[in-house]
Amino acid sequence: MILHEIETAGRSQMERLQLERLQYVASYVYERVPFYRKQFDERGLSPGDIKSLADLKLLPLTYKKDLRNHYPFGLFAVKREEMVRVHASSGTSGKPTVVGYTQRDIDMWGDIVARSIAMAGGKPGEVLHNAYGYGLFTGGLGLHYGSEKLGMITVPVSGGNMSRQITLLEDFQPTVICGTPSYVLNLAETMEADGKDPASLSLRYGIFGAEPWSDAMRKTLEGKLRIKACDIYGLSEIIGPGVAMECHEVQDGLHIAEDHFLVEVIDPDTLEPLPEGETGELVFTSLTKEAFPIIRYRTGDIASIQHGTCRCGRTTVKMSRVKGRVDDMLIIRGVNVFPSEMEHHLLQVEELAPHYQVHLKKHGALDVVELQVEVTDEYFMGMDKDLHHENMERLKSKVKSLMKDRCYVSMEVNIRGPKEIPRSEGKAIRIVDLREEAMFQ
Repeated sequence: MILHEIETAGRSQMERLQLERLQYVASYVYERVPFYRKQFDERGLSPGDIKSLADLKLLPLTYKKDLRNHYPFGLFAVKREEMVRVHASSGTSGKPTVVGYTQRDIDMWGDIVARSIAMAGGKPGEVLHNAYGYGLFTGGLGLHYGSEKLGMITVPVSGGNMSRQITLLEDFQPTVICGTPSYVLNLAETMEADGKDPASLSLRYGIFGAEPWSDAMRKTLEGKLRIKACDIYGLSEIIGPGVAMECHEVQDGLHIAEDHFLVEVIDPDTLEPLPEGETGELVFTSLTKEAFPIIRYRTGDIASIQHGTCRCGRTTVKMSRVKGRVDDMLIIRGVNVFPSEMEHHLLQVEELAPHYQVHLKKHGALDVVELQVEVTDEYFMGMDKDLHHENMERLKSKVKSLMKDRCYVSMEVNIRGPKEIPRSEGKAIRIVDLREEAMFQ
């Protein structure tokens, strides 16, 4: 279901709208945000210099550190009395990144999330089960307001309390479930452990995001729940969920709401724009936000973009699914590896459950990578106990060879028993860095 005609606009129409809005937002931040005025002035740049979309590269890049350096409200473009809400992401260095919204921002956000939910198969009058966390995290309320805007019956269950989640899924009969893929997988596995079939639920579509997840994980979720599993993309600095969404008809790339967000892909080292189709770091410029407009924000997410008309009828530019993050990329003996790449290959191993962690350790002066994987209940229960050690060693060799052949790296492998790798109530913890601990032992 296509909610807005802009989703099928021709390229020239879209680019005229984008240029008009880019010119406006350049003037808007120059007048209202001292940080951006200083950035413009240092470059000898004025808003009037933006004559075409190609001039976007003249504008300064914005970094996460800029948000932290102006904590909490230093990058806002409106007075406090014009705002109706703030959200914040968790801060790894003590301070969160804080973003704000006017009522117009909230309404716009609801519109684009409604478009996203419709893209994933949601329909007015149906029930949506929202298992994203509510609060300062943008996921829960972002999906909530979009669901209500679309006219769905919204169940604001949030995360946690698996038994309550399962009861509501059985009793309320939703058609759409929203949450992190690792959490919803945990939910399905909990049902199976209780002797229930997740496929017996009324669900038909899933909207999953907030963490990178592979096509193999998609197949696992779709197989267990008998749904179409669609990827949603967003981050609080841009607005929250809804920046881009997969359509359920194709499930091959995410349609960006490019009437509101202008996307680039840059080389994360040279910072130069990359041609269409090449993989690099996503950079977004907001075109319609009032409280917290942002110019050329470096997301740290690795993907590519592609123009064209989708089989669903939409013409908006697509981004690939996020391959990983610049700061999550592992460099193992000169080879770049993303956890999502490892996940894709691990899920091809039938003896393994879809749960893993990468532990980074120190061995003397050297960095050591240990991959922790978990066997399935079926494999563990069916194993000849007299041959337990031999079977585990054989599986370990299999996984090590797989990583060497497919990801081009050698690493230690630790085979764990069923349910031994910690589950998460929110985003899955894939990388555990133990190197600093080793320095103080």
